[in-house]
Amino acid sequence: MTVEKQLPARFEIRVLQPEHLEWAAAIVAHSNLFHSPVWPVIYPELKAKRACEAQKAAHYLVGHQIASGYSLGVFDNEYVFKRPESAATGGALYWDAADEDASGATLLAQMDFPLVSVALAYDSHDKLDKDRMQPLVDVLPVFNTFYRILGARDGRDAAAWEATRRGEVLFRNATSTRHDYEGQGIMGVTARHMMRDTARRGFRGIQIECAADAVTYVWSNPPAPFKGEVVSEFDMATYEEDGPDGRKVNPFYPSRQRATKVYCTLK
Repeated sequence: MTVEKQLPARFEIRVLQPEHLEWAAAIVAHSNLFHSPVWPVIYPELKAKRACEAQKAAHYLVGHQIASGYSLGVFDNEYVFKRPESAATGGALYWDAADEDASGATLLAQMDFPLVSVALAYDSHDKLDKDRMQPLVDVLPVFNTFYRILGARDGRDAAAWEATRRGEVLFRNATSTRHDYEGQGIMGVTARHMMRDTARRGFRGIQIECAADAVTYVWSNPPAPFKGEVVSEFDMATYEEDGPDGRKVNPFYPSRQRATKVYCTLK
């Protein structure tokens, strides 16, 4: 019998609130721009500048998901603040957009708050506004390409799984853990917590697009009685499409990451 990993007692999973928006967006931006197998490989220059821009541009996406009431955060209840002014307010973000050459370590040290990991989600019936997503696409152009390809390769009958009303299918968009808290199984424990909580709320499924092998594994191998399935995928190392001049191009070069869309059936 497999013993399921649990979080150390110092950590607490909570539903994210609007006051966590800046922190959550910073974790997502920093994790993706400095430690992902995709974005820092595709965009290796001026990562701090792009991270600051992505953090601001992600406000709509992160805020939409926090407002849903389904997004989770993991908090370190034993977190030691680096600055007294952070302790006075419960935490703060000190990024300076003017410091375009800042290192990932510098930006991480300026994330002086107890939120250490996020699992963002929203009810799929409450669709994202494409116009309000555009600033994020402008910062990360292949972000939109990633979702477009996975959507095109999803061969399922939409009528068989898409939600017709609220409370049926949850969409996940952003799984990120602070670099100094990686390797502790936080993502997996939070994912399984979300599966069970979402099932208790009456949802029948959760869908997530993944650009990390560990995330694909966790969501495609959920605990019983749930079932996970990779419903769409492509290999960033070999993918090609027609460019503006008609020649084949790989917009993800030189990333070699497997991209997936996973559907987790809850009932």
